Amino acid sequence: MLQLDNLFWVAVIMGVVGLAILIVLWPGEKHGKRLLERWGVPDPDAAEVALAVRYLKRRRLWYPWLFLAIPPLLDDTAAGTIFATLLLGGLIAELLAQRPSRGPRREAVLAPRTLLGIVPGWALALGGLAAAASIAHLALIGRWTLLAVAAGTAVVCVAITLLAVRRPPVGEPRADLALRCRSGRVAIGLGIGACTAIGWPAGDLVSFLVVAAGLAAFLAVTAPVKRLPAAA
Repeated sequence: MLQLDNLFWVAVIMGVVGLAILIVLWPGEKHGKRLLERWGVPDPDAAEVALAVRYLKRRRLWYPWLFLAIPPLLDDTAAGTIFATLLLGGLIAELLAQRPSRGPRREAVLAPRTLLGIVPGWALALGGLAAAASIAHLALIGRWTLLAVAAGTAVVCVAITLLAVRRPPVGEPRADLALRCRSGRVAIGLGIGACTAIGWPAGDLVSFLVVAAGLAAFLAVTAPVKRLPAAA
């Protein structure tokens, strides 16, 4: 009985903490407007801001609960928990975004969305290089569990990016494109950072340099764009 009581109070405390985090993270209009302006949409109108707010809510709704649930499941460090939370939250949000919108839908753009129209080729190349190098290095040193984690991370990042490309068009084309670009670039950037951290776990100078290079690549890939691609 005591053990059940302890589990009950742990669940209550985690629920309260998760709710508090959710309240702090819950986005408003100013968050949506700032997001669009940072990703190449100057002076967004009310409908575009509402689209961005809905985009943020779909992600942030899951972050507190994932952040609380992942550590006991994976017995991982804070860094690993953060990466896993962001990636799984992004994956859930993109899966939910595949449902057709209940409101009025706009006409599809004449030029079909392509992967390179969402994420530039150099970012995709960095992502592929980071994943391949991590998997190869882990295979070389025989760290099979970490290899599976790195491969799974790469698969999740690719899935998020492809889902961002194919999700149904909603709202004005420029805001829709900006949010797709953000989803794809953040997913690829997180994959680079996570794979380099997972792939070189030794903690020596070489590992430090590789992880530092991965962090630099992460910052470059996830940097907001000043101007949207020509397809907008």
